[in-house]
Amino acid sequence: MNYRRLHHYMTDLAHKHKTYRLISLFRNDVYTSDPVNVEYILRTNFDNYGKGLYNYTMLKDLFGDGIFVVDDNKWREQRKLASHEFSTRILRDFSSVVFRKKAAKLAHILSEAANSNKTVDIQDLFLKASLDSIFKVAFGVELDTMCGSNEEGKIFSDAFDNASAMIELRYVDMLWKIKRALNIGSEAKLRDNIRTVEELVYKLIHRRT
Repeated sequence: MNYRRLHHYMTDLAHKHKTYRLISLFRNDVYTSDPVNVEYILRTNFDNYGKGLYNYTMLKDLFGDGIFVVDDNKWREQRKLASHEFSTRILRDFSSVVFRKKAAKLAHILSEAANSNKTVDIQDLFLKASLDSIFKVAFGVELDTMCGSNEEGKIFSDAFDNASAMIELRYVDMLWKIKRALNIGSEAKLRDNIRTVEELVYKLIHRRT
């Protein structure tokens, strides 16, 4: 019932109860905004709190076996690879320069919006700033989704955003597996958007090989 205002709904619940349980027909979920619990889950006893098969099944079509989806040895392998790459001084220094430039561009956009009394979608801007930074660091490509000057970047950003929304919908849609098998509805849209995302990603990979 609250899916269309999900973030506001969850924020309201977190204000009332730092830790709470949402009970549904087939599963129960526990949520927490208590800093002590968050530290325990993400640091103190991290190995005990994996993503699990349920989340992996939901997310793998978009994220594959990426670090945000997998557990155990696969997660450790990817974390080790990422930490090795970003520990090199050259890449670390380059990353800092890129992130600072993107932050400055974001600040400029917000400043212009404030001066002209214009409403902006801050979540969308944060996502685009992150996407622009990551692509510049990882692939050396200027997507520029914040300003929209790169048509290819805009297409990719929209497709990734749409695919993420369709993936999120799976958590409340009990029929998503049937829709995927029949390639209809939200699952058909998801497949089309994933295809668009993969086209650009593989194109960038081939450029670098």
